[in-house]
Amino acid sequence: MRRPALVVVAALAGLLLAGAPGAQAQAPLRIRIAWAVVPGHLFPVLFEHKEALRHYGVSYTVEPVHFAGSAPEIAALATGDLEIAALGFSSFGTAIENAHMTDLRVIGDATRDGHDGYETTRYAVRADDTIRKVEDLKGRVLATNGIGGATYMAMRLMLLDHGLVERRDYQVVEAQFPNMLPMLEGKKADLVPLLQPFLSMARQSGKVRMLFTMQDVMGETQTTLLAARAPFIAAHRAALVDFFEDMQRGLHWMVDPAHRQAAIATIAAFTKRPAANYAGWLFTKDDDYRDPEFRPNLAALQHNLDVQQRLGLLAKKLVVKDYADLSLIEAAARRWR
Repeated sequence: MRRPALVVVAALAGLLLAGAPGAQAQAPLRIRIAWAVVPGHLFPVLFEHKEALRHYGVSYTVEPVHFAGSAPEIAALATGDLEIAALGFSSFGTAIENAHMTDLRVIGDATRDGHDGYETTRYAVRADDTIRKVEDLKGRVLATNGIGGATYMAMRLMLLDHGLVERRDYQVVEAQFPNMLPMLEGKKADLVPLLQPFLSMARQSGKVRMLFTMQDVMGETQTTLLAARAPFIAAHRAALVDFFEDMQRGLHWMVDPAHRQAAIATIAAFTKRPAANYAGWLFTKDDDYRDPEFRPNLAALQHNLDVQQRLGLLAKKLVVKDYADLSLIEAAARRWR
């Protein structure tokens, strides 16, 4: 008699627990999102001000993961160690073609170059150098943050359009963006790409001269984009819409002039740099353009991938619309716009 009684009691307890509020609540979805540089990528700081968010900690949480470049992000997506990547457009194309990630989808904007008067990547030489035009780069050393990346392709295309061929007419070395200006001033490179905040520092130094821009050669560029795999999107659509709604709300909060000082202080604390380094340009037209809904420019992305194919870095044409899913940002925007 005792054993059946115990079984009944245990069963009743289980039913009571199952009916208790929150007992069956699903744990928030952990979203590991890649980032390379702040404030170009705002993802590591965008969720700091919880007063602007609605769903954080309820349907999702965010774990920003730092990567030096896109190639490790592709590997992390493949192994399930990353949910959302911030890929350069060049890496997006090669992930589909070379890594056979045909289920990869563009789901949002990360950084965009040269949009409607906003900042563009600038290629600089030393102010006291004899380089005055692109042809003068013959025999020189040019720097890029990564062979095959967006800044590399724009630079290579500009020189190709002026009759200069890599390795035959000039050499390319790789360096991280924080090291570009010291390399130029130290004469370890004769041309470097500069973006914020290093562009602002270069202008203040008076030691550099801008030779051309990414916009000059590429037009508007979808420099980096948010990408995820289709099965992950399908399995977690509701939480991802919540995530993007909070992304949109968080960005709206940060770019609001009423919150500018707090936003700059947050970024300065994260990067461990003085707030004065950002005060003159952050969230102005001297900064990158940030779409308020994280909507990527698919037409620009298509052009970017066509350039990649022209340079021989893609074997065949990729049709962007076949690899895009903007339904998440659209559903998120409908909630509060």
